[in-house]
Amino acid sequence: MRERGVSPALIDKALELLEVDWFEAMRESHDRKYGPEPCENRREQARRARFLEYRGFPGEMIRDFLFSR
Repeated sequence: MRERGVSPALIDKALELLEVDWFEAMRESHDRKYGPEPCENRREQARRARFLEYRGFPGEMIRDFLFSR
């Protein structure tokens, strides 16, 4: 939306109204691609983190998710 010129305040308001569980959305995206298995090593963890980052999830949320598995 930012790229289309929508104001940050309007974006924030729209996201609040959606009431999306972003952590669950990230888990579903991850599990569709990699399954529920945890990472075997740091290299795989970095690859999965890049995948999730590319999809727009924040780094802190990704770290919490990958380290909790």
